[in-house]
Amino acid sequence: MMRRALLKLLITAAGFYVAVLAALWWGQEKLLFAPDRLPADHVFHFGNDVHEVSVARPDGARLDALHLRLPAPRGIVFYLHGNAGDLQSWFGNVDVYRRAGYDLFMLDYRGYGKSTGRIASEAQLREDVRAAWQQIAPLYAGKVRVIAGRSLGTGLAAGLAAEVHPELTVLISPYRSMRRLAAELYPWVPGALLRYPLDTEALAPRITGPVLLLHGDRDSLIPPAHSAALQALLPHARFIPIDGAGHNDLQHFPAYTHAVREALDAAAQR
Repeated sequence: MMRRALLKLLITAAGFYVAVLAALWWGQEKLLFAPDRLPADHVFHFGNDVHEVSVARPDGARLDALHLRLPAPRGIVFYLHGNAGDLQSWFGNVDVYRRAGYDLFMLDYRGYGKSTGRIASEAQLREDVRAAWQQIAPLYAGKVRVIAGRSLGTGLAAGLAAEVHPELTVLISPYRSMRRLAAELYPWVPGALLRYPLDTEALAPRITGPVLLLHGDRDSLIPPAHSAALQALLPHARFIPIDGAGHNDLQHFPAYTHAVREALDAAAQR
């Protein structure tokens, strides 16, 4: 009787575990991406030098983007934001780039802000990012090109940087790979279950030129050890821990702003 009860309990537990894994497989977009939506008639108020543009995709989706355009920029910062929010919340740090003399381009992923469509795969995400870059890059021939990403966006930024070889790559709160991070946070989930591996460390050796790694030393979501591991793979990388910063508040620390400005100035002087 005890053996039968135990066997029944194990079968029930196994069935529950399989059901949970199936739910994770089919619903992981809801776990990875936390977009805020904006109405189609939403108007951004970041200054007259910030222009709203769109990136059309072959399947009919349109990606909404904001483009800071200065009269005589030193170059462009192509910025890929994190997994939550939208352009309304992410573009608020624009004065850092104005003072540095750089244009800034930032897009909302599918389903974020005013962007249409939905995220369906990592390959699709990377294609969207590539299309946005190809639309904006010709405007900056001969100028400094900076690829930047934060949190979720660092894996996408690393992939693009490995392809286009910018003058500077900036990775803010990066992860070695989403699989490694998931293994740390959810060790009971098989790595093969993740459909968005976003393997930054596999791409890192293909990134040429200077790389700046910024990470809050109190980041409990993506530990700063991920940046340290990436630095070991990037011969031209500089890793700056931001004392006292967590995952979401780096932009409020003067050390962060100083490091970004210093890197942008150095890129323009090379």
